[in-house]
Amino acid sequence: MSQTTETLTKEIFIECSPETLFSFFTDPDKMVRWIGRQILLEPKIGGKYRIDINGENIALGEYKEIIPNEKVVMTWGWEGSEIMPPGTSTVEFLLKPKESGTLLVLHHYDLPKEKATSNNNGWTHYMDRMRLLAEGNDPGVDPWSITK
Repeated sequence: MSQTTETLTKEIFIECSPETLFSFFTDPDKMVRWIGRQILLEPKIGGKYRIDINGENIALGEYKEIIPNEKVVMTWGWEGSEIMPPGTSTVEFLLKPKESGTLLVLHHYDLPKEKATSNNNGWTHYMDRMRLLAEGNDPGVDPWSITK
């Protein structure tokens, strides 16, 4: 496991209510439309999740904090990874009402330095897909979910 970690912060404005956006973190049928190709969720404190991105990259962790329509905190890591195994980093999603929608703020804590760029790119990709979906558009099949 990496000894040097950092925090990644990303923000995106989404034209939907916090209530609508919150469901994209707790409903597997909604989550799988923006991230991964197979999702297993147990959305409660201590509940586990499994996000199969493409059959090779599988995120695992557990819910640490859930405040309906405001905040979701999950441990994060990758199955079989020595650099970032499950439970070694934390992702916090904050849903802040703003004007006609929600400002989604993501903090990824304890991110190994060598995974910072790939996780930054990943969260940009998936937050854009979530925005499209939450605003009523179809983001289509995730090109990252297709194995090569």
